[in-house]
Amino acid sequence: MTALGLPDFGPVQNNISFNQVRGTTRGIHAEPWDKFISLASGRIFGAWVDLRKGPTFGAVFCAELTPGEAVFVPRGVGNAFQTLEDNTAYVYLVNDHWSPEAQAEYTFLNLSDKDVAVPWPIPLEDAVVSAQDRNHPGLSEVAAMGPRLTLVLGANGQLGRALRHEFDGDPAVQFADRTDFDISDPESYAKIDWKKYGTIINAAAFTAVDAAETETGRVASWKINAAAVSLLAKICLEHSLTLVHISSDYVFDGSAAEHFEDEPPSPVGVYGQTKAAGDLAVSALQRHYTVRSSWVVGDGSNFVRTMAGLAARSVSPAVVDDQWGRLTFATDIAAAIRYLLETGAAYGTYNLSCDGEPRTWADVARDVYQLCGADPGTIRPVSTSDYAKPGSAPRPRNSVLNLSKIKAAGFAPSSYEHRLKEYLQDSQLL
Repeated sequence: MTALGLPDFGPVQNNISFNQVRGTTRGIHAEPWDKFISLASGRIFGAWVDLRKGPTFGAVFCAELTPGEAVFVPRGVGNAFQTLEDNTAYVYLVNDHWSPEAQAEYTFLNLSDKDVAVPWPIPLEDAVVSAQDRNHPGLSEVAAMGPRLTLVLGANGQLGRALRHEFDGDPAVQFADRTDFDISDPESYAKIDWKKYGTIINAAAFTAVDAAETETGRVASWKINAAAVSLLAKICLEHSLTLVHISSDYVFDGSAAEHFEDEPPSPVGVYGQTKAAGDLAVSALQRHYTVRSSWVVGDGSNFVRTMAGLAARSVSPAVVDDQWGRLTFATDIAAAIRYLLETGAAYGTYNLSCDGEPRTWADVARDVYQLCGADPGTIRPVSTSDYAKPGSAPRPRNSVLNLSKIKAAGFAPSSYEHRLKEYLQDSQLL
């Protein structure tokens, strides 16, 4: 599977069903785990029925197998077989251990259901079938198996609130804030039944860039952005979960004209160092999406809101004019995460920001003033060195992220001008 570019599905148990008599027929069973089916001896007719929620519910696939073939059966797909030779050894790898609790989640379908109409080579009346398998419900009575759940951590932050809005009404997405689950507390992890989940979206982070330069802030930043992310990565590795991780332009020193996903990290401050450490921990996972953003604006305190407030009071602020980048709105990060997950995009790192010409912070301030009906000429440009206060964190001079990879994946980054105006309107700042 890995040679074909597919992920290792993480088998933990190997099972063998030895069938002495030709015509032995078993199924149709959909378990809450993946299966890799092959034969050690003999020959079977295999039938697989999609019993997952979705448009392919009830779809059927059939094939004959010998020891020269194998079939991968995803969680929720009903599995059945009929032996075509005596002494057939049917082998199946699974990526979870059987338990009474797990068996309670099985979905069963009748072997002779007319809506499915499996073309059994040996008629079922002549086959060896258990009484239990003869009496399973028909397709019209089967409750489709739902997907594994998605858990959003840090659900009350700027991105967390955007994710709540993006996945509003989706029963397969659960949200947890720090009171529900503290990602930096190792004891929190033992309280979660990770078998229920397929994806973890980590929206929790220490984002106080200047505070990270202080003694207490440095400890907190490393604890949340690096050590906690390593714990999450370990859990995802152990349970074959997909981890969605949020990165930052601060992992770069800003010396490049634009930053690509594969650029080696070169952070200049503590916050950037901790984010880079978290990125490296996540990169060891095969199943991960790292979404790297810059200049994030969301539902909360941020630069755009501050400028709109100053514009309303006719204040003439000094704003840095030698740092370049693009805004990224939290709503777009949430939409991109959903897109990557739902389309099954290739795992890896994706840059994301608004599209358009890069701007300085002073340019963004002028744009906000213009939209708010204030005089953009009152913005006073200032250099980073003149603006910085003692103890301030160093900033990358150039935070422009190259967007070609996420565009190639089919996601269109938002227009900066459109999204800025929309944000001000939605926030009732115009």
